[in-house]
Amino acid sequence: MKRLTTILLVILSSCSISYKFNGASINYETTKTISVANFPIKAALVYPPLEELFTNSLKNAYTRQTRLQMVSSGGDLQLEGKITNYDLPPQAVTENAYASQTRLTISVRVRFTNTKDPQYDIDQTFSGYKDFSSDRMLTDVQDELIQQITDELVDQIFNATVANW
Repeated sequence: MKRLTTILLVILSSCSISYKFNGASINYETTKTISVANFPIKAALVYPPLEELFTNSLKNAYTRQTRLQMVSSGGDLQLEGKITNYDLPPQAVTENAYASQTRLTISVRVRFTNTKDPQYDIDQTFSGYKDFSSDRMLTDVQDELIQQITDELVDQIFNATVANW
């Protein structure tokens, strides 16, 4: 009986179950690093703090939600791209022909390279937007809206690149 118990303990201790609550499906045996290049703004309208905010948010997401080591270049996974659109079109027009709602839209072109499994490479544009009342100044809401849109875009990119579901 003691021998059976010992065998069971050895078998059970050698098994492990891994749950991933963030949705990442990365083979950490072969994939250990990620590099995220700066995402320059190539849009007609430019809000200079957006480049740094977006790039840092992307890096933080992969650092917090995976066990990948961030490297400056040449990672097993590589993200690069550019911010292609920063636009403020009117959305709702009142009877006086004035806009009552304005939409802040940000689009990002992303090229993702998986050097360990190229079937997961992507080259795709991601977009996000938030509406705000036109009676508010853009300067009053811009930082908050950009943070919300950036968070949404980072989630979209993370899910498209490493969630694989």
